[in-house]
Amino acid sequence: METGPGFCERASCQMRNRVLSHPYASSLARAGVQQQVVEESSQRIALSFSRLGLEGYGGLAEDFPVNVQAQVSEVAGDPLGARPSTFLAPQLSMHQLMLLASVCLSSLPAALSIYQKVTGGPAPTPRLQYLLEPLQEVVHTQRGATVTLPCVLRARPPHYQVKWSKVEPAELLESVILVTSGAQHKTYGQLGGRARLRRGHRNDASLTIAGVALEDEGRYRCQLVNGLEDESLSLTLMLDGVVFPYQTSQGRYRFNYFEAKQACEEQDSRLATYQQLYKAWTEGLDWCNAGWILDGTVHYPIINPREPCGGRLLLPGVRTYGAKDKQKDRFDAFCFTSAVRGQVNFLRGHLSFKEAGQACRNQGATIAKVGQLYSAWKFSQLDRCDGGWLADGSVRYPITTPRTRCGGLPDPGVRSFGFPNKEQRTYGTYCFSVK
Repeated sequence: METGPGFCERASCQMRNRVLSHPYASSLARAGVQQQVVEESSQRIALSFSRLGLEGYGGLAEDFPVNVQAQVSEVAGDPLGARPSTFLAPQLSMHQLMLLASVCLSSLPAALSIYQKVTGGPAPTPRLQYLLEPLQEVVHTQRGATVTLPCVLRARPPHYQVKWSKVEPAELLESVILVTSGAQHKTYGQLGGRARLRRGHRNDASLTIAGVALEDEGRYRCQLVNGLEDESLSLTLMLDGVVFPYQTSQGRYRFNYFEAKQACEEQDSRLATYQQLYKAWTEGLDWCNAGWILDGTVHYPIINPREPCGGRLLLPGVRTYGAKDKQKDRFDAFCFTSAVRGQVNFLRGHLSFKEAGQACRNQGATIAKVGQLYSAWKFSQLDRCDGGWLADGSVRYPITTPRTRCGGLPDPGVRSFGFPNKEQRTYGTYCFSVK
């Protein structure tokens, strides 16, 4: 008797091999259709035909994979012959069903392509013909600095324009900053007042921004307008800075989105982006109260899981509440500030809040804002063990080198005494003066 891996004695096994080796089955395999025996007995065989990537297409989930079932006794002599199958309608032969499955499955991806999920990276960008690819797509700077975003032409078309714009994905806007034809240029908008062309050489269309502000951070596009052969490249401007949580003197969760935005601006900062909050978490920010960020979502960063902050079983990370109602929902705020062109000094004394403000004015300065104190701590390594009044009525002090007698906490940071009674004559004050 003949034996071996390819040998079949049972009728069902013989029929299965004949089905799977049929020319139509081979065509399905080349089309990416997978064939699988899901049931096999001496009386019955059931085959399943499926194609990868069809799961998740809404109502089609119940229609695929295609299952073909047939009685072994009926088709053992001709598994793809004229006898009817038990799949769908008895009027269709297995031959016809496999042909129908092949047609349906091969046509589906084109019809459903607009719903396809992105599983890999973005489509490759067409090769630039006139613009040079930048060596780095992210440019780092600080507030108040002058920064250049590179855009250089390797060759100049006969007639062209270069347009610089700032892209605001959250608002679906693109604000034009500058347009140049090579010999002349024109600026637009508030940012245009601080923008100019670098003009390092005749092919240089790089954008220089003076006095970088917090709101300048984001994505920029340099576009070569050349008839039907337009090209563009994108650059991201990132500010070095620090994120800090902020709440009112009335306690936590008092801000709607617009109040949180205003509160950060009043403290010489702005609402942080998610990228800034995430970076702050990687650098040690651990805060149990949820707060608004710039895109209108609410998050809180946790390094040490604990019961009041979602429990000990949740992993560390930036936890999210998602998007909330900007008018009705109330949380704290996560503010972001960068370097300042100024100096923060501490004035010792036993001062009330009103006396603290006057003491700063006597020095030709103003009482410091919370963002200014964080900036001095981050960029000037300000380290004081003395609590001092700030402009919002809070009392804080910056610690660069942790020590036992200065709060006892193991990590650097800006410590807070909260919002004491403004009549208490207990604290000094932190003053800010412009350099």
